[in-house]
Amino acid sequence: MCPQMCPCPSAPFHFPAVGATPAPSPPRLFHPAGLRSPASPAPWPGSAEIGGTGGERCHGRRGTMGSIYKEYFNTEKIREHYNYTKEGSESSPTTSRWVVSILIVVLCCFIVLENLLVLISVCRNKKFHSAMYIFIGNLAFSDLLAGLAFMANILLSGATTFNLTPVQWFVREGTAFATLAASVFSLLAIAIERHVAITKVKVYSSDKNCRMVLLIGACWVIAAAIGSLPIMGWNCMSDLRDCSTVLPLYSKRYVLFVITIFTLILLTIVGLYSRIYCIVRSSHAEIATAQTLALLKTVTIVLGAFIVCWLPAFIILLMDASCPVRACRILYKANYFFAFATLNSAANPIIYTLRSKDMRREFLRVLCCCGAGHRDQPPGRCGLPLRTSSSLDRCTPKYELPTSPITRECTTSV
Repeated sequence: MCPQMCPCPSAPFHFPAVGATPAPSPPRLFHPAGLRSPASPAPWPGSAEIGGTGGERCHGRRGTMGSIYKEYFNTEKIREHYNYTKEGSESSPTTSRWVVSILIVVLCCFIVLENLLVLISVCRNKKFHSAMYIFIGNLAFSDLLAGLAFMANILLSGATTFNLTPVQWFVREGTAFATLAASVFSLLAIAIERHVAITKVKVYSSDKNCRMVLLIGACWVIAAAIGSLPIMGWNCMSDLRDCSTVLPLYSKRYVLFVITIFTLILLTIVGLYSRIYCIVRSSHAEIATAQTLALLKTVTIVLGAFIVCWLPAFIILLMDASCPVRACRILYKANYFFAFATLNSAANPIIYTLRSKDMRREFLRVLCCCGAGHRDQPPGRCGLPLRTSSSLDRCTPKYELPTSPITRECTTSV
């Protein structure tokens, strides 16, 4: 017989006899909330016990990610983050906030109708089926979606915010970010196209369709990627200290990343238009004088509108990324600055299309036909002939370089 093992800690350790059945170990006890009881043994090395209403997961990193994504459907997460960053200010709307919200919705409706008019005009008239007008149509489409997204954002804000799940909140904010980013990238695509058009001897060569598809596709792919990064995991769901004050579920590092991207886009647009201006200025004086002035005027309007509309929002986002939580009270008014940035979507059709007399005449044709209820109108009304005399679609000669002949191509003057 094997000697009896003494439970006393001071007794020497004895191995059980060969063939003896070891006593079963006590089961691990878990509370419903996922916390171990004091009597239960420690977890296995390398495992992680994640608390939650659905039970525990002992799969390390995989379990952690699973619990985070499970929180995407927890409506209490929204209130938790807003109470931490904004002291729950969203739940107490004031009269001034209601008035501002109504004005923003009216502005968004104007943006949608304005850009819809641009799209209809470009689609109706085959004369506008050129590369530059297609890029302008893409800009109008992105601005139209930006108006719709910002309108939905306003209608789903306030007390309605606390009825959303984190997934719905990410979709609400991510859609607005993606559409506004697409609008900014469209401005960059127009600058790239105009730079290529003015530097190549033959403006629209056989690769123009490929270039258009690549530029337009890149606009939307990159914009969608930027807008979807938070819902894919770059957020502060697991770290309240990293949360943005303006967007309480967004990481401050993501906000800083967006600021960096938009700043680089602005600098790139400035660089491209500056080089275009230098190319035009360095050409023959009799060619460059009038066009240089038109170019400088249009570029000043474009960059001025972009900077004026977006600079306040950039400053707010930069303060958001650098200020401690609840330290900068002005961040609670960030919606007003984003609404002001949305004005850029209303200004773009004016800058890029209303400078064209042909586009203005097409606008009148569309409005006339819509008002009359049918497309066929008398020659004096909707049948107005189009004339080509605008700074947007003027035929400009290519400049005589030492190694290239003079060619005439219909391009924009910008």
